Order: sequence, then C-alpha cells, then structure tokens
Amino acid sequence: MTVPVWCDRCGQPTAEGDHSACVAARELEPPRFCPACRRRMKVQVVPAGWSATCVEHGLRSS
Repeated sequence: MTVPVWCDRCGQPTAEGDHSACVAARELEPPRFCPACRRRMKVQVVPAGWSATCVEHGLRSS
C-alpha cells in the first residue's frame, strides 16, 4: 500500500500540517482531491454511497 502524497479532502500535502479535521470529516464526506496527483475529482453522491473520478487515476467509490 502506498502512502497518499496529498490529502483527499483539502488537497494539501499529507506530510505538512494537521489533518485530523480532514480525517474526521472524511467519515461522512466523499474525497474531493486525488491523493496521488492533487487534481480536483468529479464527485457524485447517491443514497447508496459516492463515487469520485480523477481524470488521471480513475474511479474511487464507497
């Protein structure tokens, strides 16, 4: 497993700053940024879950 370089909620480097609020928020929210390249993802939320697509790295879903 690779460690994400970018926070998938705020888009900032995971090695810098405190991301405890991001971790807590991600329990209820879908990701907004690709953790591999920091691109803003296209997110769709449906009653059964969510899907997020990065143009470079593809689909992530719950």
